[in-house]
Amino acid sequence: VQLAESGGGLVQPGGSLRLSCAASGFTFRSYIMSWFRQAPGKERELVASIGSAGVSRNYADSVKGRFTISRDNAKNTVSLQMTSLKPEDTAVYYCSTNTGGGRQWGQGTQVTVSS
Repeated sequence: VQLAESGGGLVQPGGSLRLSCAASGFTFRSYIMSWFRQAPGKERELVASIGSAGVSRNYADSVKGRFTISRDNAKNTVSLQMTSLKPEDTAVYYCSTNTGGGRQWGQGTQVTVSS
């Protein structure tokens, strides 16, 4: 399993970013995909997840209405569209899945929300 995130960066409060994750090494269309984040000094937390067909989606309460998770099973990618970003969204964001052998992670991408 290989997961490679991209799209992080520095953005002002109220701004938007789109994160992408390119997946390989497994049958992407068969598995739930998730985005987690970890802020300095805090535990890693689930941000959003999407079912294998892209129909079922779940979000952390803190991002509902602001973030949208999506996937493209033809391209083996999962994305996280983030809008109305707040300083408290600052974290390293990780793409993740669990194909049965334990949860796998990408290397993460830094998102910093600051003026």
